[in-house]
Amino acid sequence: MKNSKNAKSRRKFIGTAATLATGIALGGPKLFGAPSIIASYNKPNSRINGVQIGCITYSFREMEDQSAEATLQYILDSGISAVELMGGPAETFAGMPENPIDMRKMWGLRKLEQSGDEISEDKKKEIADMKAQWESYSKQVSDWRSNVPIEKFEKFKKMYADKGVSIYAFKPRAFGKDNSDIDINYGFQAGNALGASHVTVEHPSDDAHTMKLGQMAAKNGMNIAYHGHLQQTPTFWDIALEQSPHNMLNIDIGHYTAAGNTDTLELLKSKNNRISSMHVKDRKNLENGQENQSFGEGDTPIIEVMQLMRDNKYTFPASIELEYKIPEGSNSVTEVAKCVEYCKKALGA
Repeated sequence: MKNSKNAKSRRKFIGTAATLATGIALGGPKLFGAPSIIASYNKPNSRINGVQIGCITYSFREMEDQSAEATLQYILDSGISAVELMGGPAETFAGMPENPIDMRKMWGLRKLEQSGDEISEDKKKEIADMKAQWESYSKQVSDWRSNVPIEKFEKFKKMYADKGVSIYAFKPRAFGKDNSDIDINYGFQAGNALGASHVTVEHPSDDAHTMKLGQMAAKNGMNIAYHGHLQQTPTFWDIALEQSPHNMLNIDIGHYTAAGNTDTLELLKSKNNRISSMHVKDRKNLENGQENQSFGEGDTPIIEVMQLMRDNKYTFPASIELEYKIPEGSNSVTEVAKCVEYCKKALGA
């Protein structure tokens, strides 16, 4: 059962956080005179009492313009100063061939194929055609990745850094079991050029693949952090962690709560030195239905986690991941800003 005192404390933050976020949207930053402030004027700072609040740029997926420049503006307007960058903005900026495939349709067909249901001949042909298109496009992308000048990613890094935004993690579609070694090495090299300390990937649930990724991460002088969903448990990452010091956690405390786990704080305490970054969202627990919620409305101990990080001086960033339904009249940027303010208040700012 959820602790009623903690639940009340979480709810108290909501109104204040929303008000502060609205203030950010309506009022610009003010300069208070000191010359030393000029260099950081009009730049965000979401490091709060030692805790780096960031976001994964997947949070802005509903925004129409997904370019590098537009994504940067979304980040700035949200008050964020550091991010986990999805592959799209950087790879498009660097000239990756445009994807001709309707990815939502493709995932739907894959889900149908894996469902075990009877499939019509027309659907079977559609699935075969989609697979052929995907294989052809994947080959194009691998060829591009083997030749793309790394300087393009350094230029991307500078564009973001000039506006006060650093990139701590990179998440291209380059580390899956269906990716080539060219793709994987490219992912590490591009991440390094972007200034990231680590790359992130969905946990493949394949010990041989995590072993391979850990070895390739070591050769590239980077870490790789594994993200989990409802399959997360206290021992979910243990084999990968044992395989390589370059295999790390990209824990998601919202999914962890929704999976029925109740030991979030204990897990962070025991594994903090193996966490590269952490996703922050609010979800109901297993008993209450698991739904994504606005911050403060679910069962995820966000306040307690923020304060644990602050008090123990944990250095891994906390990446807001917007997955709850955006209210009518709002957008991703406004909602991420609300989440930032919620975390700031939890940290005493």
